[in-house]
Amino acid sequence: MTDPGAGPTAGTPADVLRTVAGSGVTVYSSEDVGERNATYEVALYAPGFLLVGDDGGGRGFLVRTDDPDSAVFSSGLGDLEPADFEIVSASFPEWLASLGTAH
Repeated sequence: MTDPGAGPTAGTPADVLRTVAGSGVTVYSSEDVGERNATYEVALYAPGFLLVGDDGGGRGFLVRTDDPDSAVFSSGLGDLEPADFEIVSASFPEWLASLGTAH
């Protein structure tokens, strides 16, 4: 597993291969992230964002694709309008840590 704090490319969404037990949040594996983004048509409804996980209850978590230090945003998966996104963490590594996954 990748250490989220190891460097500028470590801990990026595509590097994370885990489901967070106990938090109710799934962080998509590199094998699943493309399929999840296609299923929810993220490129169509939220261009420039990548869906990196969900809470199992219809809420998704996204990051900006053009910013390696992107905040993590949340949104209902039925409303992927970036203007409605809420910031849930200042960065992807901080978000992972808040879920209890940082080492």
